Amino acid sequence: MTGRTTPERGAVTGSDVRSRPRAVLPALCATQVISWGIVYYAFPVLNPQITTATGWSAGATTAAFSLGLVVSALAGIRVGRILDRRGPRTVMTAGSVLGVISVLIVATAPNLPVFIAGWALAGLAMAATFYQPAFAALTRWWAPDHIRALTILTLAGGLASTVFAPLTAALAEHLTWRHTYLVLAGILALTIPAHALALKAPWPDAPTGPAPGAGPGAGPADAREVERSRPFLLLAAAFTLSGFAMYAVLVALVPLLLERGYTTTQAAWVLGIGGVGQTLGRTLYAALARRTTASARTTTLIALGGLTTAAFAAVPGPYALLIAVSITAGAVRGNLTLLQATAITDRWGTTHYGRLSGLLTAPAHTATALAPFAGAALAVPLGGYEPLFLLLAAVSAVACMTGFKTTPSRATSSGPPQETAKIFPR
Repeated sequence: MTGRTTPERGAVTGSDVRSRPRAVLPALCATQVISWGIVYYAFPVLNPQITTATGWSAGATTAAFSLGLVVSALAGIRVGRILDRRGPRTVMTAGSVLGVISVLIVATAPNLPVFIAGWALAGLAMAATFYQPAFAALTRWWAPDHIRALTILTLAGGLASTVFAPLTAALAEHLTWRHTYLVLAGILALTIPAHALALKAPWPDAPTGPAPGAGPGAGPADAREVERSRPFLLLAAAFTLSGFAMYAVLVALVPLLLERGYTTTQAAWVLGIGGVGQTLGRTLYAALARRTTASARTTTLIALGGLTTAAFAAVPGPYALLIAVSITAGAVRGNLTLLQATAITDRWGTTHYGRLSGLLTAPAHTATALAPFAGAALAVPLGGYEPLFLLLAAVSAVACMTGFKTTPSRATSSGPPQETAKIFPR
């Protein structure tokens, strides 16, 4: 029988070096760009054409899309448990197949109920192909250097909108929305062999050694004990509140600037330039991780997110200053993505990463799916988007205070994982 420390399994124990399948990182970078670009970012580009051609209301079509995001959040809990046991190959390959089928259903939907069903199926595909399973794969295969791998992955993933929003728009100029989705489904099909072939390396066993700081003779944190612990619940609450505020800001930013007299083009540039900041922010995360504790990173980044939201509310101009605020806000968002990806390993190790990550992010993803509707609904009774942004800044402040108490006790903590401590000595 092959042991967990043998080269064939490529696992790591103690100071052993883990063998990393070389094709995994470039393949996941490519499939993240394609999957996010087609299943997520193509919709906002095509939705105006969809509503015009079908007569369905924008509220109904957007609700169908949001349903997919909610399904993704809930399905992610089960997906995480499967990932821990079996690895990412079957999950992500099946997810790619479901993604193609769902896009084909959306493209050929004869009526609104079928359109909604297509997006519900797309939610399952998102749960099995988006960041969560990719993060789990790199966290297990790439430790102790998983932060570098996660940074590279998210830098690539950030290109999804840059590549596929213009591509989708270009296709839509010459094709109907249905034919555009059919073409995109063909491109999405490329992710099926990519996942099937690149992720076929043996899945390493989860670490079972004692956790640093957990005391002599201690083992890895028990998943059920962690799930019920105060730090885990507070961390989930902090990410949920922060995610709600952040995504409500993204959707409400253009209406806020239009309310202040800026043109649609000017508002779109302020929103879009945040992507540059997002990329910049992700390149800085490793340096931040070297110099801060997990709780300090959590509170600092959420607080900065709230400050940028308040800045949008308080700063009507000049235009160059709004651009600067947007870049800063994007940098914070980029770091928050990696903060979520590393939150489990920083506190409880990698043993139950998929399971705990799925539970941790499910409420946050649900909140981000509901944020656009909630933000638009709140703007009316509040009297405009400026008061909405002040309210969202207050929500971030509550999230910041919640995130301050997310350091686990020795009873449920694996502490900073051994491999992380080697890279980022305190």
